[in-house]
Amino acid sequence: MRRLPLLLAALVALPLFLHAAPAAAQAAASQKPRVIQSFTTGWRFLQADAAGAEKPAFDDSAWKGVTLPHDWAIAGPVKEDAPSRGAGGFAPTGIGWYRKTFTVPAADANPTAARRTFVVFDGVMANSDVYLNGELLGHRPYGYVSFVYELTPHLRAGKNVMAVKVDDSQQPASRWYPGAGINRQVRLITTGDAHIVPWGTFVTTPSVMVDSATIHVRSTVTNESAATAKLSLRVRLTAPNGSAVLAGKEISSAQTLDLAPGANGDLEAETTLPKPDRWDLDHPVIYTVHATLLRDGKAMDEEDVPFGIREFHFDPDKGFFLNGVHHKVYGVALHTDGGAVGTAVPLGVWERRLTELRKLGVNSIRTAHNPPAPEFLDLADRMGFLIMDEMFDCWTVGKNTYDYHLYFKDWSTRDTTDTVMRDRNHPSIILWSAGNEIHDTPKPEIAIPILKSLVATFHQNDPTRPVTQALFRPNVSHDYENGLADLLDVVGQNYREQEILKAHADKPTRSIIGTENAHDINQWVAMRDHPEYSGQYLWSGIDYLGEAGRWPTIGSGSGLLMSDGLPHERGLERQSWWSTTPMVAMVRRTAVVRAAPIDPGYANATSSDQSAAPATPRAATPGGAGPRAAGAAGSPLDPTVRFSQPLVADWTPKSLDPHTENVEVYTNAEEVELFLNGKSLGTQKLHPNASAITYQVPFAPGTLKAVARSGSVTVATEELKTAGKPARIVFTADSPATPLTPDWNDVRTVTATLVDEAGSRIPDSTTVIHFAASGPASIIAVDNGNMMDHDPFQATQRKLYDGHAIALLRASGSAGKVIVTASADGVPTATLTLTTAPVDKEDPNLAKTSATERGF
Repeated sequence: MRRLPLLLAALVALPLFLHAAPAAAQAAASQKPRVIQSFTTGWRFLQADAAGAEKPAFDDSAWKGVTLPHDWAIAGPVKEDAPSRGAGGFAPTGIGWYRKTFTVPAADANPTAARRTFVVFDGVMANSDVYLNGELLGHRPYGYVSFVYELTPHLRAGKNVMAVKVDDSQQPASRWYPGAGINRQVRLITTGDAHIVPWGTFVTTPSVMVDSATIHVRSTVTNESAATAKLSLRVRLTAPNGSAVLAGKEISSAQTLDLAPGANGDLEAETTLPKPDRWDLDHPVIYTVHATLLRDGKAMDEEDVPFGIREFHFDPDKGFFLNGVHHKVYGVALHTDGGAVGTAVPLGVWERRLTELRKLGVNSIRTAHNPPAPEFLDLADRMGFLIMDEMFDCWTVGKNTYDYHLYFKDWSTRDTTDTVMRDRNHPSIILWSAGNEIHDTPKPEIAIPILKSLVATFHQNDPTRPVTQALFRPNVSHDYENGLADLLDVVGQNYREQEILKAHADKPTRSIIGTENAHDINQWVAMRDHPEYSGQYLWSGIDYLGEAGRWPTIGSGSGLLMSDGLPHERGLERQSWWSTTPMVAMVRRTAVVRAAPIDPGYANATSSDQSAAPATPRAATPGGAGPRAAGAAGSPLDPTVRFSQPLVADWTPKSLDPHTENVEVYTNAEEVELFLNGKSLGTQKLHPNASAITYQVPFAPGTLKAVARSGSVTVATEELKTAGKPARIVFTADSPATPLTPDWNDVRTVTATLVDEAGSRIPDSTTVIHFAASGPASIIAVDNGNMMDHDPFQATQRKLYDGHAIALLRASGSAGKVIVTASADGVPTATLTLTTAPVDKEDPNLAKTSATERGF
């Protein structure tokens, strides 16, 4: 395996947060080297095709007003006969149009002036056509990539009209719910006519030690003026605390560049930083490079590039190291939807979800199976998560009739290049992935040249990180024998843990990682007990919409967390394996799950149509400790039964008559003692393989208590109580003392839980909770984690699911008091009081201050 120097980085924008402004204000702002304007408000939307909608004179007055990001498919309704099928969550598909009228000053609308204006889309789902004043700017089929169009030649002084057509009418086109529409952020950027190219600044650290680090900055620049330009680069550094680094000094490029009209070139600068503050999992500190492009000493463009100083590598014998410290990669795979908000996901939703995953011991995310929104990577940088950034779910052999295989030959190199340039500065990223379960591999004469090209594209644009791939049944397609696997810097494989361990034993120079793994204990133990096995990514981290199998299920229940962000019982077991914080938890096993297959996936590895897929979704296949395995318990058509779940974390069975309950206890302590109504049921030691400690408990109403001890010292306790009649709603909010701001990304989750008089949760899945908010905030969505609930997410009421329901709030004003209520028949109304405040633009650590503020 080639040994690459593993560097760092992160690309985020200049935090100006300029909203669409009057022409006079824009003219004043345009004197700055770079102006960034959020381009997300004032759009109008039509969920249908409309002849001539790209033309400026088209009348869109009857269209719906929307703010971006916007996923129109999440509004539903879901239908059993939807063309998207279960793979797409039975969600609506079709054609949609967006239009926005805006004004620009005359100076920016003159193609011969010294200013250039661009629009940046962080993602449009899917097959987008973008028009400005009736002129087609371009087409992008892949809904997960960012792209940039220059507007300057088509701008007019005063009124301009941008129109965007999105088209996912050809179905099926995805194996999961992809959403629909302009579902990521949009910005306008104005620069000088000599400027840094989109995603053109690359910050690396060729050497990182405890006492010093080398910081290298390279900016690729272009000259769009009519004359040769003499260009240079000026760089300043800011420390994580906001203070200047190397105070009084600026890092200037060692050379100037005489750049002809229309030409590109590189400008570089380098310095050594003493005693660097290194980015780490529990210390995710961010430096910032301030790069300014100068022409004859005058600033023409500038950008701020956050980055982290750290070194990592994969050792073939010992696994993954970060800053010289060994870590197992405790990863989960995540799709792009955020449950009730679809694929237009506010960062507040992701922050809550990642916080809950961190509690379970998760330290890494695989973006399955596509590049994420760029602000998701910003959040991972700030929270200290490791990232596997993945590109494709298919190459030239499709898994659906209308998926990316139709575009791969024409677009894959460009999509990969744009994504790597966009994301290569994020310190969180440790792996690029070229694909997931690629069905080209049974034909190595096709697959090997493709992979060689993709790996070369990754390395050309980022030589600092290794490339992997989620190999699919490699022993069937002989990837370990024909050389395909050894094109990868780190060999990744889905499931079949013994096969990848053998692949390493056969060739010990291979670094290996599990790119997708079931929840079974055997897959966990294989990683735990083999130092060469760097880590694994569970399928999956959070329940997601789509990949649902048969109606009425609309999503997959394979996560550690449910779609509402609350933990599955399987998450408690994973916490006992991956978390170092002392814990103990109890569940009742209500059914025996079937054994897991060798791996999930498709009946035929070369299938090009989803009709070859098994009838049950992938969520059904992980066995062992996996709750909600399809068919494990109850009827999947019964909405009162938790989603085919064999594990429940309560002491309230349906029958209170005498019977025996199978109780499993999860802990990372040395031993557990179980008590029923104060009587000890015995003490058991933790098993060598850390499997669940089990008890056969004669049921009696009351209290079941687990006491976990290490070295005879009690380190954790847990109680489950038999619930009585409904008495009240426990109503809680995430971060209740933190004011809610009107930033689109800043949302607050409130959770309603039905309890009895003593406060014990009632596992109710029929009671309807009505949410309401008064004051400067509104409810934007509701959820309960039930993947068989077809009620709309964009509502103010939701049935409970196992006793819980949530609502998401967003501020509509910058200062005031918000009263939020949760009510249900037969119990008193519960009330919460929250406050709102203006956005704090000066706080770089807030998740809400990113997405609309980046540059390219």
